[in-house]
Amino acid sequence: MSKSLVALVAAILLTTLSGAEKTPPRSHARSVIEIWVWGGPSQLETFDPKPNAPFDYNNGLKSIPTNVPGIEVSEMLPKLAQQADKYCIIRTMTHPHRGHETATYLMQTGREPGGGVVYPALGAVIAMFKSKEYKGDIPPYVILTVPKGRFAEIGFLGEQYAPLVTGGNPNSKSFVVDGITASGGQSKELVEKRFEVLNEIDTFGRAAKTIPAMREFAAAGAEARRIMSGDGGKVFDLSLESDAMREKYGRNPVGQACLVARRLAQLGVPYITINAQGWDSHKRHFETMKQRTAEMDQAMSALLEDLADKKLLDTTLVWWSGEFGRTPKIDREAPWNGGRNHYSACFSAMVAGGGFVGGKVVGVSDSVAGKVVSRPVAPQDLLGSIYELCGIDPDGSLPNPIGLKTTLLPPESKAGRLREIYKEGAGLKK
Repeated sequence: MSKSLVALVAAILLTTLSGAEKTPPRSHARSVIEIWVWGGPSQLETFDPKPNAPFDYNNGLKSIPTNVPGIEVSEMLPKLAQQADKYCIIRTMTHPHRGHETATYLMQTGREPGGGVVYPALGAVIAMFKSKEYKGDIPPYVILTVPKGRFAEIGFLGEQYAPLVTGGNPNSKSFVVDGITASGGQSKELVEKRFEVLNEIDTFGRAAKTIPAMREFAAAGAEARRIMSGDGGKVFDLSLESDAMREKYGRNPVGQACLVARRLAQLGVPYITINAQGWDSHKRHFETMKQRTAEMDQAMSALLEDLADKKLLDTTLVWWSGEFGRTPKIDREAPWNGGRNHYSACFSAMVAGGGFVGGKVVGVSDSVAGKVVSRPVAPQDLLGSIYELCGIDPDGSLPNPIGLKTTLLPPESKAGRLREIYKEGAGLKK
């Protein structure tokens, strides 16, 4: 080998190695846990308290310090206050929709409603992209326990990316689906016997196997049978957890759903939604919030601590949000009698893990949490950041069976991504 060629090879190697030293390896979230706070949680009683606002705005509630100097949350979240180093608060989420349906669609898809095309929600899209690397027994998208029900989450992607909706109550002894192993559930032998009986009496199904739609139906049934009979179903069996761990999360539906979500993340299930309902507090708002925030505070703080203890937080992205927030000023007139109504001009969200830096706050709202003062965050900004931290290009093409030429998010949505709170080395694959 000539000296000039040796020098060229050495230069290439030196450049490559020095570049590798400057550019840290990129890591990506393996799983996403979405805590969907259906109905619209009040920003003032959660992550954007305003203790100095007039009584008709804060109802006398105070803020409390967190374990991160300079960050305060509502006094209704004392346990989460001690986990603030693990999450980032977004105080300036904003969009123009105050109806549940339109706001949910925008928050879940990043698309404005209308136009004749139903786009898929974030969970279905991530399930599609991650299904190539995920080889588990449980479907790549699981909802605990009921669907959002405001639109078809799979959009135009097709039924193969529809979520497994568990139903039931994770705090009960018979959770989840009849047949899936759970405390009080059915044995594999009984499940197999039931399928044998079903096959014997299903003469129509046997005769209709030549019909394409029936073949798809039979395939879905076979997949359900595989899940119900396999060991993967044990992920839903909370009797395998200690009583102390179950108590830590809270013996209520949202607490136990968060515990199931952690177990699903341990298996590497790409997308898990906890549909936490009951936050649409038009009437008797503060009575409702007292119960809801207590359950959520306990469940979320336990989830973050548990994920961190099990070394799962770096690979599990957690996001908490509703479709909007609540009106800053309390409506004390009848029929609301101390309620807060729908409000989308300025509201809060929370993100943690999966490449997000903890102990940060994004955005500043005004003195009553009613207007964005600095750093507005649109739904597309949040969703684009989640895609990026999952190693998915939000500006890339979105494969679909209807031949639609489209990207995951609208092209104009690039500017506001939350990259200022990404950990070094997190982001898109190269």
